[in-house]
Amino acid sequence: MADLKGYKGKSLEFLNKNNIEIGDLIKIIADLSYTGILMPRYETSQDSHIVLKLKSGYNIGIELEKIEKIEKISSAEKSLEEESVRKTNSDLPKILLLSTGGTIASTVDYRTGAVTPALTAADLNDTVPEISEIANVDAEVLFSEYSENLQPKHWIETAKKINGLVDSDYKGIIIAHGTDTMHYTSAFLSFALSGFPIPIILVGSQRSSDRPSSDAAVNLLAAIRFAVNVDTNGVFIVMHHNDTDDAIACHFGTRVRKNHTSKRSAFETIGDNPAFVINEDKIMRNAAKEFFTTEQFEPKLQIDTKVALVKYHPGYDPKQIDDLIESGYKAIIFEGTGLGHIGNTMYNAVKKANEKGLFLGMTSQCIDGRTRMTVYESGRDLMELGITPLEDIIPEVALVKAMWALGNSESIEDMKKLMLQNTASEFTE
Repeated sequence: MADLKGYKGKSLEFLNKNNIEIGDLIKIIADLSYTGILMPRYETSQDSHIVLKLKSGYNIGIELEKIEKIEKISSAEKSLEEESVRKTNSDLPKILLLSTGGTIASTVDYRTGAVTPALTAADLNDTVPEISEIANVDAEVLFSEYSENLQPKHWIETAKKINGLVDSDYKGIIIAHGTDTMHYTSAFLSFALSGFPIPIILVGSQRSSDRPSSDAAVNLLAAIRFAVNVDTNGVFIVMHHNDTDDAIACHFGTRVRKNHTSKRSAFETIGDNPAFVINEDKIMRNAAKEFFTTEQFEPKLQIDTKVALVKYHPGYDPKQIDDLIESGYKAIIFEGTGLGHIGNTMYNAVKKANEKGLFLGMTSQCIDGRTRMTVYESGRDLMELGITPLEDIIPEVALVKAMWALGNSESIEDMKKLMLQNTASEFTE
């Protein structure tokens, strides 16, 4: 029986009749002529069409009733190939690439048309051969997850792995990561590993490597060039700077967020230019050198996730604050309006939370600017009720920092001191 994953009913019968398997290169005559690789399908797909991956890298569905002729050009059978020989150069620096999953840690298997992990050094050299001219890259898998599935336990596992390499001979550590929650991970690593002696760089891809517009290779190359050529430490996110392939941005791990769902330049530094801009072999520094972490490295890897991020809006039910208190939460980060406000319907709940000993921090829903709760009477009232303004820290970063600060504090007062301390450039001066 042919390997026809996902096909059923009419489509399965059609492919079996024509002796076609997934991975076969076929030519189809329909309304137009199509040549491509037969792809697997989702199990829940209808049985009235088949899927081809075209040479362009894009997939197309073709209805069975429109197919006039189908011809197998070559079989999916894969001949044994000699294993790629890893090229190393003792004169080049060493880089460690840790994979957590995501689009960037994948390549296309043109036998099946599927996107599969590219995790070994040999795979990387095959996929992006320019790497071997820049550095010797060791590759290791931590886990393979979509980034929306990553949880604080994964942040801790990543931090512990990196902490164990503090005395290694690596020039930098690169983390291949899905983009959707990458700035949460970068924020935690920034706090937990503040002062780590070499750069830690998270890199991702907005477009998968089976698409002509993929940014996977250029982002990875830029991250390696940055690690090799810039004498700094800290945690960074490296992603496209604009819609061309010319410039790649390097953002502080605590001052960046994903601001677009699909653009290659989705990541932006909030309130400033990126810390660095990488243009092939040229690296432009925007951030002042004194911005970087210089204190002695003392890892703080603990975390307490009993922190809530509350986005205030008209109609918000303050009973939800009571529910958080009853559920054992120890801190609330408010994403307030404007300069840092929430409606007076919330005041009693806020007062109760403060009396129960919760840390209460205020950030702003506005993309740019900083909280200034002394400007208006409502802001001053909220400060009297126990809310601490958190300058211009990004709400998601404030959430992560609060989890970290809570996990590394003996008391709420200790936590408050950590929250107001500029640990990893999370506040701008």
